[in-house]
Parts: sequence; structure tokens; C-alpha cells
Amino acid sequence: MRAIRIAALAVSALLLFGCETTRQQADTGFQPPKGNYRVIVMQPDVTAGLLTAGGIVEPREDWTNAARDNVIKAVEARETQHGAVVKIAATNQDTGWDPGASEDLILLHRAVGTAIVMHKYGLQPLPTKQNHFDWTLGEQAVAFGTATHYDYALFLSAQDSFSSGGRVALQAAGFLGCLVGVCVGVSGGQQVAFASLVDLKTGSVVWFNVLTSGIGDIRTPEGANQMVGKLLEKLTSEPSPAKQAAHAHT
Repeated sequence: MRAIRIAALAVSALLLFGCETTRQQADTGFQPPKGNYRVIVMQPDVTAGLLTAGGIVEPREDWTNAARDNVIKAVEARETQHGAVVKIAATNQDTGWDPGASEDLILLHRAVGTAIVMHKYGLQPLPTKQNHFDWTLGEQAVAFGTATHYDYALFLSAQDSFSSGGRVALQAAGFLGCLVGVCVGVSGGQQVAFASLVDLKTGSVVWFNVLTSGIGDIRTPEGANQMVGKLLEKLTSEPSPAKQAAHAHT
């Protein structure tokens, strides 16, 4: 089921975005935080798998573990440059909250993030959200913030797939068919990733970015650095004084 979900999200995103690499959304007036704030980076929700000749992505545990480790290191290297109090949760035990509840929060973010991709960027817009950005992880995120005393949580989800030999052969056959006027489109492996910054005082997703088109092979440190850098590159400016005051600890 998860393999089907990953493949469906990748195909949908490519159809929706075409050649576009990233698309950012944020709530009205939002300024990305920097400086004196506390943020926890949740364990990245990462899967890497093999795209079979039949078009199904089969997750590979070794690829997934390597990709997750690389993404964690890439996020850690980037976030510690900003001077904030940053906690990188490599596992759900590292969040300072119940591990099972942390996993539930990550799964909730996956569902909400997928909905944003489909309904904010895609072919199925929701009338109530068409002209503004209004998404939330709700009371579960607020409870997490209350328990851990963090101002924000940064979530990152990435799915990467790589064509099998059979899939490559089908792609080659499709290309050859085009040469004689009979085109059959067969896509190769794809990379789709999205990230959310969640205000733990309200549970709201205050910033969101999605990446398609494939930026680096996340099974390698270099590829993970490229993907994380591109996905989070706009999350850099200072918050307004009002927001700083709103998120200051008493």
C-alpha cells in the first residue's frame, strides 16, 4: 500500500508541476524564523525504492536507511548555521515526547502534506482554501509543543525511486517507438519531497515547500545535501518583531 501511495504521489506531482522544481506556500505575512527561537526537526519521513517494470515502487530498506541518515546530516548541517536552538530528532525517541505519539504526528504530517500537494497545487483544489493557505496539524501539534517547549517543528518527507533494469528497457522501447511515430510514455524513477514548518503554539502549517523533478540522489551525502538545500533554501529570513514577541518564552 505504501509503495502504491509513493508511486501515485510522484506521478501526480509530475503531472501537476511539469518542469517546475519547487513551489512554496506560506500563511499571510509569514516571515521564516531565524535567530533566537527553538525548533525541533522531526525524524525525516524518507523512503527510497526500486521502480519495477510494472510501475510499482518496492521500498528498499538499505537504500531507505542510507537516504534517511544522509538527509538527517544534511538538515543538521544547514540548521545549525542559523544560530537557533535546534534539535534534530534522528529517531522518535529523540523528540522528548512519547515515541508512539511522535510517530503519529509524523504520519499526520504526511497525510496533511499529501493533501496540500493534491489540493493546493493540484487538479483538485478545495473551494474553501483556494485563495488562502490554511492547513493545520491541530491539537496534536499543540500538545507536542506544550510538552517539549519548542516554538516550531520542521517536518520533511521525501520519496525517491530508481528504475529497475526492466523499467529502463521499457523506457528505451518507448523512445524507439517514438522514432517510428508510435510513442508510449513510460516514466522512470522520480523524486518528490515536501517540507512544512509548523507553529507549535497554534498547530498551523505556516510554511510549506514541495520539490519535484529530482534534485540529487539522496542515497548519497552529496545528493541529500542538494535536495535539502533546494527544499529549505527560502526558509532563511528574520521573523517580524510581533512574531518574535509572540513566540518568546516567558
